[in-house]
Parts: sequence; structure tokens; C-alpha cells
Amino acid sequence: MAQLHFGVTVPQIKRTFEESRSAAREFEAMGYDSLWVCDHLYGPQAPTIPILEAWSLIAGLAAVTERVELGTLVTPAGMRNAAQLGKVIATVDNIAGGRIIPGLGAGWMPREFTDFGVPFLPIRERLRQLEETVTLLKRMWSEPSVTFEGQYVQARDLVCEPKPMRTPPLLIGGAGEKVTLRLAAKEADIWNNLAVQQGDLPRKVGILKQHCADVGRPFEEVTVSQQAMVIIGTDEAAGRAQVETAKKIFGGHMGDPDGPLAIAGSPEKVREQIQKHADLGCTMFVIEFFGRDTKEPAKLFAETVLPHFK
Repeated sequence: MAQLHFGVTVPQIKRTFEESRSAAREFEAMGYDSLWVCDHLYGPQAPTIPILEAWSLIAGLAAVTERVELGTLVTPAGMRNAAQLGKVIATVDNIAGGRIIPGLGAGWMPREFTDFGVPFLPIRERLRQLEETVTLLKRMWSEPSVTFEGQYVQARDLVCEPKPMRTPPLLIGGAGEKVTLRLAAKEADIWNNLAVQQGDLPRKVGILKQHCADVGRPFEEVTVSQQAMVIIGTDEAAGRAQVETAKKIFGGHMGDPDGPLAIAGSPEKVREQIQKHADLGCTMFVIEFFGRDTKEPAKLFAETVLPHFK
């Protein structure tokens, strides 16, 4: 079986950079493979909720970590100028020494586009915007100069130097079966399934496999990743008590804590649920730990779960 990859989200909303930095360094020391931030210009619940901007934050974390990969889950393609975004990612990858995983998607929060003077297009157009952005980024990271005339993305004689220190593995996130999964099959190194779609992972993987066959690409070239809330207690009773609390707090937007693939319970139960994902072909996890201080469950997971899969 392929070795599993475990990433963890860094505290970012209502947090100072010092809090994010401290958590990132502790997660790295615990043995996690990657660190992730969400790319929102506003807190998802309300514009007034403080949130650190994703790529600025990753640049800071890249400078204070050494081993972990760093990524966004996910950057809305149309929220920034695509060429400028590509330059930012290339620069941050140089700061990181070649550890960046750019996560891209279509976006869903209108005001973080329109309040910043960027149009929030209908979903079909945002998906086309995403596709054109992926094309431009790949070219500007590999070619001496790029001229690109898309419907939504344009660049003329564009030069990106220095290039990223490695070819950044592109993650595409989203559950759309006709367009997003087909784009992932064609262009992505990693496809990430949303937490709210975790229970549908078997069907989504089947559709991704079919799209890979349709575009003539081996399915094995695409890493399947699952965004997941992880609820872990020292024993099953402690885990179940947290599940009930999580249901009240999250209300389903991070998935069903009682669902068939929910990663929740004792360390033994958590390991069992992770193995279910692996059996479906999912080898990567982007974890949102449930708890007042996420470092505590992250430590328990690192001590009781990670060694079984490394």
C-alpha cells in the first residue's frame, strides 16, 4: 500500500501570526507531512471576522519551517489576477525551498470577490476561469515567456523568474462531477474531496477514474486527498462525547461526524476509518482537528495513529 500523507490545517481565523507560527512549528515537530491554510479574504461566517490572508501567511510559515509542505485549500482562481498569483506562488516556493502545494478551486463567497473589486462570475464561468488559470500557471512556471489569450485570463510576453524550486504539484479541490473532476483528471497532481462530500468519496473516486480513462491518463497519477474533520479521544467514550459537541457546533458543513467514513472516536476507531479511505484509493488527508486547542488532539493523533501508517 502507498504511504499515506497526513496534513493539518493551521489556526488562521481570529488568530495572530504568532499563534499560527507556533502551531505550525509544533505540527511539524509532531511529524505531520504538510500544513494547510484556507484562502479567504473574509472569515467565512462574516466579513468582520479577522482572518490572515493565505499566501502572505504561507510565506511567513515557509520561513519558519523546514520540512513540511505548505498548501492552500483552496485558492479561488478568479479572486486574483492569475499571472500575479503565479508570481506569488513561485516566490513563496523559493522561500520554502520547494515545498509549496498550490490548491486551486472556483470559489463560492461573492463578497470576497466583489468587495475587493473583482467580478464574481456565474459558476460555469468561474470553472472556465479555473481551467485557464491552471494552464497559465503551468506554462509560466516552465517556459521562458508566455503569451496567453484566454476568455478570462490573458498575459503577453509574461516572464516569471525565478521559477519555483520544483514543479509545484497542483491540487484541484471540488466535487463537481462533470467539470471539476474532469479538470482534475486532466491537469491535477492531487484531487481533494470536500469534507462535506466525505460520505460520497467512493462514488467520486469512481467518477474520477472514469474521467482519467476518458482523457487517457492513468488514474494512479492523481493522488486522492480528503479534507476531513478528525475527532479523536483517548477512548471511545471520550471520542463520542466530542462527536456530539461537534454536531452542535459545525452543523454538517465539515461533514457528518457520524457518517460511514467519519474519522471520529478512539485512536483504534480513527485508524480503522483511515484504513477505509486507503482501501478506496485515498492516500492523503487534510485534517481539521476538533478541539478548543487543536494542538492537543493533533498530539494524540501523532502519538497513536501516525506510527501505524508510516
